[in-house]
Amino acid sequence: MNPDEIAHWNSELRDKSPLEITRWAISQAAGKAIVSTNFRPYEAVVLHLATRVQPNIPVLWVDHGYNRPATYRHAEQLRRLLGLDLRAYLPKLTAAHRDALDGPVPDTEDEEGLKKFSALMKIEPFQRGMRELAPALWITALRKVQNPNRAGLDIVSEDANFGSLKISPIFYQSDADLEAYLAGHDLPNEWDYFDPAKADEKRECGLHASWGGEAVRK
Repeated sequence: MNPDEIAHWNSELRDKSPLEITRWAISQAAGKAIVSTNFRPYEAVVLHLATRVQPNIPVLWVDHGYNRPATYRHAEQLRRLLGLDLRAYLPKLTAAHRDALDGPVPDTEDEEGLKKFSALMKIEPFQRGMRELAPALWITALRKVQNPNRAGLDIVSEDANFGSLKISPIFYQSDADLEAYLAGHDLPNEWDYFDPAKADEKRECGLHASWGGEAVRK
């Protein structure tokens, strides 16, 4: 889509429900849609939406090896509950191997170290997954309220990092909206989640930021 078409569809979809947006998105993809997840809180919403419309939609998950036990249990619970076609992509190094070479995961005081960690353990396997699945359209759980970087995005956006159209059906949903959706569909949630590639909820791990594209091209 060109910028004018993206602006048009963002205007058209602004007042549609997440399910209507998801149906529209998958209808545009000619069988080449995927949904990504990291099994953070509220991810069950977008996974439920996507599988309601296309039960066999590929689900791209980068398992960087640093998830907490609760996240792995939640992932397995949702895999069974929703019948997810889960496509897990792992880094080329295990977590133990990386730690032995580079030491503990960097914190927010080491921005360059965090970017290196993210490029190795998250962006590279995600890029590999996108290359193999080759989606025309990528459904995400991005929301406007998550951090300042995402406030400038919209429901439909062109993803320069991975060359795909990116659709965020719950972009304008509040926490209360998502709580109501989970309750209405008897879906589980999980709060014991931490992403070491972000280290802070106000940072980006690189998948949705321009510096991630630079890491992909290296």
